Formats: sequence, C-alpha cells, structure tokens
Amino acid sequence: MARAKIAPVTAETTAISANLDRIRERIAAAAERARRRPEEVTLVGVSKTFPPEAIVAAYELGLRHFGENRVQEFEGKQPKLAELDAEWHFIGHLQRNKARRAVHLFHCVDGVDSLSLAQVLESEAAAQGKRVPILIEVRLSDEPTKTGVAEANVLALAESIAPLANLRLRGLMMVPPYFEDPERARPYFRKLREIKDELSRRLGFAPPALSMGMSHDFEIAIEEGATEIRVGTALFGARPPAKAQAGLRG
Repeated sequence: MARAKIAPVTAETTAISANLDRIRERIAAAAERARRRPEEVTLVGVSKTFPPEAIVAAYELGLRHFGENRVQEFEGKQPKLAELDAEWHFIGHLQRNKARRAVHLFHCVDGVDSLSLAQVLESEAAAQGKRVPILIEVRLSDEPTKTGVAEANVLALAESIAPLANLRLRGLMMVPPYFEDPERARPYFRKLREIKDELSRRLGFAPPALSMGMSHDFEIAIEEGATEIRVGTALFGARPPAKAQAGLRG
C-alpha cells in the first residue's frame, strides 16, 4: 500500500527532491527561531494542477499530506494514487453541491466558511459513515477574491459547528494578502493565532491546527505558531500552463 509504480526517476523528481530538502531546512530554521520543534509543523504539499507522477515522487520522498482544491480534478487523478497511504486535504472554498463527492474523496476539508456548508458536510458524512475533520477558514482582509468567515463571526460559527457529531473541528486556516515582503504578513498570522486562543477558551478545548503560510511566507507563519503550512510552487515548481491543466480535471 505504501508505493505506486508510476514514478520513475526523472529531472522533475530530482527537482522535487531538492526542493523538499530546502523546504525542510527552512522549516527547521524557522522552528528553531521560534523555539519550537520542526515536528510540530505539518507540510501539506499543494498538488492542485500537478500530475499524479509529481505527487507520487513527493510521497516516495516522505511527504504524506497533500492538498487539492478542485473536486473534479482530483477525481481524475485519484485512481493513479489509490495505493498511496496519504492524507488528502480539500483546501479552499467548497461548493455545497460538491460536498458529497468531497466527503468521499478527501480525509479532511480545510476551508469551511459557513454553517450551511458545515451542515451539508455533516449530513453527507453521516450518510457515508464518516467523521470528517474540518478547519474553519477565516478572512482577515477585505480582498474581494478571498473567501472565509469574517473575524467577528468566527467564534459563533465554531460554537455552532462543535456539536455536530460527524464533523471534528480541528482548527483554523487563513490566507493573508500577498506581500512581496513576507514580513508584512506577520500581523495576519499573529491575529489568527490570537483568534484560535480565544476560540479555545470559549469552547473549553483547544482545536490543535493552525493552518497558515504558503511558499513565500511560511517561515513567518511558523514563527507565529502555524502547525500546518501549505506549499505548492516551492515544492513542485511552476504550475503547468492552463492547457495542460485542462487534462487534469477529468
């Protein structure tokens, strides 16, 4: 179950190996600066738009968590990945009409931003006999392209989700605005950590996950308490052009 036989050694897999080594070094250095252990940080490889061969290459190098944000695309890739003992994260905004397929395909949904979506996931998880771990996606900027629940509504949403029997609230996630200087993202990461601390006090338990930080700013996120980082291009390289991506959507 641990290996799939579709990943010959190529220039691409060699590049992924070198990239993964650099990312692990950066994680370790950031953790040391924050007086944390590198093992406290889970690396999620954002494999959306990349082919199954790239995912298998990363898996064979020890990566076990992968993030996808298109249900249909992952459906097309999944048959070639079925032998991998990996954890599949749905990341980003999930449409309610795709909840059934998402619950079937993914181990966790990292991006719940409304009670209505949580209730649909709860119903689908119950129908499939599952308990699905989720993250609440928080929006801390006014960018129109960003999804997530507003800061003022996070605690109320968490209190509504916590009793749902077939969902397990495991923490929060957030994507800050993009800054050329990643240091400018630090206040956003710090704010999400503060919201998580308040959430723990309100709920009476501490959802462990704080998912924040991407290829260009994950070191700052780790310094501010991230337990998961989502890294795509720094691991897999530049994303395939749109024409090539079309073939991944199934």
